Amino acid sequence: MDQVKKIVLAYSGGLDTSIIIPWLKENYPGTEVVGVCTNVGQVENFEEMEERALAAGASKLYVRDIREEFVTDYLFPMLRAGAIYEGKYLLGTSIARPLQAKHQVDVALQEGADAVAHGCTGKGNDQVRFELTYKALAPHLKVIAPWRLWEINSREQAIEYATKKNIPLKGISKKNIYSRDWNIWHMSHEGGELENTWTSPQADMFRLTQSPQDAPDKETEVVIDFERGIPTAVNGERMKPLDLLSTLNRIGGENGIGRTDLVETRLVGMKSRGVYETPGGTILFKALRELEMITLDFDTLGMKNQLALRYADIVYSGKWFTPFREAMDAYMEKSSEYVTGSVRMVLYKGNTIITGRKSEYSLYIEDLASFGESAYDHSDATGFINLYGLATGVASIVHKHKPADQGPAAEMKAMAGFHEK
Repeated sequence: MDQVKKIVLAYSGGLDTSIIIPWLKENYPGTEVVGVCTNVGQVENFEEMEERALAAGASKLYVRDIREEFVTDYLFPMLRAGAIYEGKYLLGTSIARPLQAKHQVDVALQEGADAVAHGCTGKGNDQVRFELTYKALAPHLKVIAPWRLWEINSREQAIEYATKKNIPLKGISKKNIYSRDWNIWHMSHEGGELENTWTSPQADMFRLTQSPQDAPDKETEVVIDFERGIPTAVNGERMKPLDLLSTLNRIGGENGIGRTDLVETRLVGMKSRGVYETPGGTILFKALRELEMITLDFDTLGMKNQLALRYADIVYSGKWFTPFREAMDAYMEKSSEYVTGSVRMVLYKGNTIITGRKSEYSLYIEDLASFGESAYDHSDATGFINLYGLATGVASIVHKHKPADQGPAAEMKAMAGFHEK
């Protein structure tokens, strides 16, 4: 192994990062290992986590509460962009990694470290997300990825290694072998019986959401206010971003909102099954979509929908700190200039049902859309259709005539409604 003096490890307190500390000290003799734990909304005993990190051999553990930054600068811009990966995944883990890696790099620079390390496997997406952030923010730092170096090949072997090193693993055993990621946006579940795509998730696996079957037998009404594509209030109460999302997580969780079972395409090419709980995010995505439908014109909405697909791919692949993502956000900010208003919905046993939307910038004009008497002149449609359909009609007439024919000029005039004077 190359000689390094100080390594800053992205530390979560889970199985992988717990065993990485002694492994680093074994394989890089004399090195100092500093841990960085970022609070992105997971419920943890951070004092106990520090004790575990020090007991495993770390010299210190930085704990940074970055929840407000996460919601304000990452989650809500992603929400405004409408980014959903492969039509189902709301990108809860993907969007957190660049921010977590950014704070890890901050500590590494502060500590004068010459290397950073993470606990991502060689099969997963997170290794790419962390390392692209390292390259964007501190390309001189050496990157150590133990899962790509050591002889441990499974979670079972990792548990055995931890037992050998006397590392306590709270809540992890060979029977409880789910791999979970938790933040203020979502919780993911992978591994165990979920690796069989035909096996139904167990009821006791879920943590953030009530089973729709057990949810209340009455509708819960929610009104969400947005300003320029960013949520600002729930049921008329203006809130800070973190408080707003926490409130919707609670309400959504109680009503069984936000469960998704999907098989996604990882960056390395393989398919992977995950079960996700995203209660507040699911509510916000649906509400914002409805507001956009009345405030955005055809071309702006169409381009935004196209860019949303690319935005999702960029977030999923960890390319957050790139000029392209910044350029897309510039479009999203401008296109959402008039996405201000309110959306009303009811939540019922896992369902989100839109019941109303309003905006001072609404492009919906009731008088024009009405089937009753209005200022709209129906006869105007004749000329519009003639011009709008001109190319279609010309192609049809030309294609049915052979070269030897006299030509389709007369038919074209009739088709277009032209008359000789």
